[in-house]
Amino acid sequence: KTEILDVAQIDLLNGMSKPTLEMIPLPDHLKGQGLDIEFHWVSESGKPGHLTAGGLVETISFDNCPSLDIVLMGAHNFGYMPNATELAFVRKAHEQCSAMLLICGGFEAANAAGLLRGKTATAPRLLLESLRKDSPETNWIDKRWARDGKIWTTGALLNGLDMMMAFVREVWGEEKSVLEPLIDIGGWPVRSIEYAAGEGLPM
Repeated sequence: KTEILDVAQIDLLNGMSKPTLEMIPLPDHLKGQGLDIEFHWVSESGKPGHLTAGGLVETISFDNCPSLDIVLMGAHNFGYMPNATELAFVRKAHEQCSAMLLICGGFEAANAAGLLRGKTATAPRLLLESLRKDSPETNWIDKRWARDGKIWTTGALLNGLDMMMAFVREVWGEEKSVLEPLIDIGGWPVRSIEYAAGEGLPM
């Protein structure tokens, strides 16, 4: 299972799509910035995958998945170890994509696939101390999100909102972009990349 909030960040990308912008009362010059975008939910088998709270998503298999421009991965179940086929797909997707967005525990498959070696990354604050011991070849930093090349990582699941805003602003955030009205309309949080004291840690 993947937590719904791990993958909810795709709605900011969906909001920038042409069909969605046509439904929003915005000036025509902003609607004209809409993207041609197609989403794929991918699993090894291509069978429906499970989200927390019982949601289902339709998927395609590794075998018939096209090259992905943007890859977004949320967390898997605690204790699950990705198999060799899954890790091979993660490596292939990373090689082909322009951006890999790893939300919360989504970093684990990429880490197991060797993609974070020699990189700067972050993860949920509760895990950082053990990750520094177990995966010392990665520079683990204590931030809401981190970017190293085309790999973006986050702290806990809602830090994915912060990272997604940073990502779309980096790619599409030119002056007078439709992005800023969408952020305002959606009430996306605007906060520092730095944590407040004690935030994200057990009391």
